[in-house]
Amino acid sequence: MNIEERFLQKAIKDKNYISFTYKEKKYTKIKPLKLIQKEEYLLKTTNADFSFKLITKIVILKEKF
Repeated sequence: MNIEERFLQKAIKDKNYISFTYKEKKYTKIKPLKLIQKEEYLLKTTNADFSFKLITKIVILKEKF
């Protein structure tokens, strides 16, 4: 498990919003719900499910939900 995955798990536990880039598209103020490990990690959010491999520039926001 790398450092980004650990920060993401902490954000899920603390209920912080996150921002990130996925396939060259910017997502802001997203509620992360779960980080699921199958063959690769899958991030479940209120909007959609994202493959963790394709997520870049993850930012944990101070705002909580």
